[in-house]
Amino acid sequence: MSKSLPKTRRTKEDVLAELRGMRSEDARWKEGRTFSLVYYVDDEHSRLLKEAYGEFMAENGLSPLAFPSLRRMEAEVVSMAVELFHGDDDVAGTMTTGGTESIMMAVKAAREWARHEKGIARPEIIAPLSVHPAFEKAAHYFDVEIRHAATGPELQVDLRDVERLITPNTALLIGSAPPYPHGVVDPITELAALAQARGLLCHVDACLGGFFLPFAKKLGRDIPPFDFSVPGVTSMSADLHKYGYAAKGASVVLYRNRALRRHQFYTYAGWPGGLYASPSMTGTRPGGAIAAAWAVMHYLGEEGYLDHARRILATTDKLIAGINAIPGMRVLGTPHAGVFAFTSDSLNVYELGDAMEVRGWKLDRQQNPPALHCMITPAHERIADTLLADLRDCASRLAAGEPAPEGSAAMYGMVGAIPEQQVDGFLLDFLDGVFDRG
Repeated sequence: MSKSLPKTRRTKEDVLAELRGMRSEDARWKEGRTFSLVYYVDDEHSRLLKEAYGEFMAENGLSPLAFPSLRRMEAEVVSMAVELFHGDDDVAGTMTTGGTESIMMAVKAAREWARHEKGIARPEIIAPLSVHPAFEKAAHYFDVEIRHAATGPELQVDLRDVERLITPNTALLIGSAPPYPHGVVDPITELAALAQARGLLCHVDACLGGFFLPFAKKLGRDIPPFDFSVPGVTSMSADLHKYGYAAKGASVVLYRNRALRRHQFYTYAGWPGGLYASPSMTGTRPGGAIAAAWAVMHYLGEEGYLDHARRILATTDKLIAGINAIPGMRVLGTPHAGVFAFTSDSLNVYELGDAMEVRGWKLDRQQNPPALHCMITPAHERIADTLLADLRDCASRLAAGEPAPEGSAAMYGMVGAIPEQQVDGFLLDFLDGVFDRG
């Protein structure tokens, strides 16, 4: 590891060769061996993203007056998303750098709305236990109280528990379409109706499914309503760099009207450097991400998104059926998207994950209950049979008493047996180690 700035220049070829060599131990996402983090289609698609991003790599979306091209592209991306999510002319939004920023902006807007419209100094939000941790982060950063509603047997938020948690300080109810852990869309229609009846805001986190579910529905899948077609839904988040297949980082956050969106913005008039106005958390807003999102939406069009959704659904169906056919294993719930988790009633599923990792597969570990997670992209179409064959073989070997390889199973077993505060300390130590300079 280089700890000092080099004293002399190096050639471009030398630098790029070392940079590419650093990938040797990275996850092999191009081979379809990973099931999170990267939403890969093919090399031609990736080349388009690189070229579009490179065209606007230096431009900064902080100033739409300096770069009207970025202003136009962002407006068109938001407009296409609004139409896809059945919004009318009043629905407004912005792009952000990703789902976390979109979620944080929605929570910040809800906080400001509660303070200005309801006089609540420290608002509360209610979210399912399955909701993305970005809502926890937003509550922490913006001094908002978050209350967790239980999930029911179908892995959806329990509406009775949501209603029980509502207090005079509640500002926002949250549902996911779908939540990352299990891929089962929350009952958004009923949740939004409850919010509307109580005079509350309702946010739909469609960061994962926003650019997938509409196309799955067009292909005949039974997708429950989740967007602005549902009365009472007041805001949405949806990631372009997930199933929108854009370059990282790109997302949209949308509001039922411009009055709500105004609560997202930040302005400061007292700076000697001039008047300052920012639409979201970041100052600098990478122009390349905006351009790549605009480019890919025009490149794919509805035809391309439908084709990718069709391939993902077919692969997901094959994998779910194959996993459920392995003795002792089952998929959790009834997933609506190309995202699901599976567990085992007879095997240590973490040991199964370790055995699969030895064979080159990266399956994310989950807890409560213990499970392995899959997020399907077009790249997984060609490896589905191989994955199922390895799962069957690894499960059979473990069931026969073959010892599991060393891996994360022991760590997850430990985590389940110690208090949450100690786990937090362990995670802080882990981050210290990852970002240590040594």
